[in-house]
Amino acid sequence: MSQELYLMRHAETLFNQLHRIQGFSDSPLTEKGIKDAQQVGESLSQSGITFDHAYASTQERACDTLELVSSLSYERVKGLKEWNFGVFEGESETLNPPQDPKKHSYGEFFVQFGGESDRQVQKRMVQTLTEIMERPHHQKVLVVSHAGAIFMFLRKWIGWDQMNRKFNFQGFKNCSILKFKFENHRFEFQNIINPLQKK
Repeated sequence: MSQELYLMRHAETLFNQLHRIQGFSDSPLTEKGIKDAQQVGESLSQSGITFDHAYASTQERACDTLELVSSLSYERVKGLKEWNFGVFEGESETLNPPQDPKKHSYGEFFVQFGGESDRQVQKRMVQTLTEIMERPHHQKVLVVSHAGAIFMFLRKWIGWDQMNRKFNFQGFKNCSILKFKFENHRFEFQNIINPLQKK
């Protein structure tokens, strides 16, 4: 029987608001972020979506988001952390390099500055989420992580053209949720849920 993974990006933070590079570094949720996360929790509840297990990155912004979205007890997992951007952490987003036109990511750029490559991020996310979903009685799981890490995880399962068609790719907005089916050790992207989107 297939299982369901709901992979959510954390709510808005101070660094998001200030357009600062935020990988392994952290910053608190803004007032808007707190309200948005609470609204997501209410929206999921009204939609009848419940979870049997929950997990968050060890970073404060992910844990705080999950605690605002759900009252379910959860586990903090290092493998769900954001991309490590090395010495660029906390700097202006204007310092980000151009993306590799073939990979549609930063590739190995940050490795020379003490950070991670895109493949390293993807490998740990795939490994971590697979291990989580293969645990007993994990039928419907909520995980709160980060935009860069989620992007690299999704890139493992769908091609760029498909991603661009589905997202008109501008990145994952804060509090957006990607739903996956997990079966036979593989993930299949189902759809994106934007509980904050006005109907």
